[in-house]
Amino acid sequence: MEKLLHYVWKHRLLPLKALLTTDGQEVEIIDPGLANTNQGPDFFNAKVRIGQTMWAGNVEIHLRSSDWFRHGHDGDEAYDSVILHVAAVIDCEVTTSTGKRLPQLQLDIPADLHQRYETLQKTEDYPRCYRIIPEVDTFKAHAWMDTLMVERLEERARLVSERLRQTNGNWEWALFITLARNFGFGINGDAFETWARRIPLDRIGKHRDELFQIEAIFLGMAGLLEGASLPPKSAEQGMWDDYFLSLRREFQYQCRLFSLGAIMPYQQWKFLRLHPQNFPHIRLAELAWMYHKGKVTLSALKGAIETENPLEALRKTLEAETSPYWQEHLMFGCPIEKRSLRLSKGSQNLLIINTVVPVLYTYAMSHDNYPLRERVLDLLRLLPAEQNYILRQWRECGLKVDNAADSQALIQLKRQYCDRHDCLRCSFGYEYLNSKL
Repeated sequence: MEKLLHYVWKHRLLPLKALLTTDGQEVEIIDPGLANTNQGPDFFNAKVRIGQTMWAGNVEIHLRSSDWFRHGHDGDEAYDSVILHVAAVIDCEVTTSTGKRLPQLQLDIPADLHQRYETLQKTEDYPRCYRIIPEVDTFKAHAWMDTLMVERLEERARLVSERLRQTNGNWEWALFITLARNFGFGINGDAFETWARRIPLDRIGKHRDELFQIEAIFLGMAGLLEGASLPPKSAEQGMWDDYFLSLRREFQYQCRLFSLGAIMPYQQWKFLRLHPQNFPHIRLAELAWMYHKGKVTLSALKGAIETENPLEALRKTLEAETSPYWQEHLMFGCPIEKRSLRLSKGSQNLLIINTVVPVLYTYAMSHDNYPLRERVLDLLRLLPAEQNYILRQWRECGLKVDNAADSQALIQLKRQYCDRHDCLRCSFGYEYLNSKL
C-alpha cells in the first residue's frame, strides 16, 4: 500500500481540505519532486511551502511514521536532506542523524482510488484495465506504447552489450550468438545460445568456404554427432548412415586441428512439441549454410537497412537453405520426402525483430549514429505486428495494433507491468485509477 501512497503524492491526488503538519502548519505542494528508484529518499528536489517558509529538498514517504526508524533512516546521513516526512499513519515523531526533528504530514489515500486499485490488483482478467481502454485517447495510448517500445529495445540492447562484453568487443560474434538464440524460436533459445558461445569463429573462419566442414563443426559442437544422440532405433541397430559417419570423421579431424573445446551435451536440445522444420539438426544446418555464404554480417545488415526497401533487402539477407542431405532428412537416419527448406516470411520477420533490430540499435547507440537508430525504429513500424495471444487480448479490448513497434510495446507492457501488477507505473493504469468507472 506504500506504493499507492507514493502514487498519491506523485500525482498530487490530494483531499479537498487544507494539508497540515502534525504541529498545525499549512503545507502547499509546489513540486512533488522526482521519484527515486534507487537507495535514498523517495523523492528528490521537491518544493513545498510549510507555513510561511519555502523549502527545497527531499521527501520520504512511509505507511507509518515509525517505519522511519525501522528502516534505519534516523542513523543514515543520506536522509538528513529530507524536508518533509509523509505517512498515512503518524504514530511517532522522527529525527535525522543529527537529531533534527522533521515536520510530518499525514496523507490519506482517497477511498475511491483505493477501491479501484484493489480491483486492479485482485482481478484475474487480462488486461485488468480492459474497461478503460476504449476511453483512452488514441494519442495518449500510442505515446505510452512508443515509450514501452523503446524500453523493450533498451532491454534487448543490454543483452547484446553483455554478449559484446563477453566476446571482447567482437560485433560479429555477438551478432552470431544473437542470431543463433533466435533460431531456437523460443523452445531451444537457451540451447542455441549455449551452443553459439562454444563456436570459435576466429579459428574456423578459414574454412568458411567449405559447407561440409562448417556443418560438421556446427553439428559436432552441438553434440549431435555423438552416437547416443541418434534416434533410439538407429542407435540400437547401428544404423548410422554414410553422411553421419562422414560428418563425424570430419568433426573429429577438426577437433584435433583446432582444439575446439568441450562439446555441448546433446541432452540440452528439446524436440517435444516442435514442428519438424524447427528440429535442431535443420536449424543448425541452416545456420551453417548462412555462415558459409557470409550472408548475416554486421556490414550486410547495415547495408540492407539503408536501401530503399529495407524489409525486402533484409529478408533476402536472411534467406536460409541447407545442404542436400537435410532436404531429405529431419534427423540422421530419418529420411522423408524431398522438399525445399526455406525460412518463411513470418520466421524472417521474427529474426528481423529479435536479431537485426536489437543488434543494429545497440550498434547505433554505441556509435552515436542517430540516423541509423531512426532507421531501426522505422523498421519496426514497417513490419507487421506479431500474432500471439497477448496481441489478441489487447485487440479485443479495442486497442489498435498496427505494426511490430506496437506489438513489441504490448509484449513489454505485459511482461514488465501487467505480470508484475505494476499498474501504478502504467499510463493505462493511471487512466483507470483516475476514471469514474
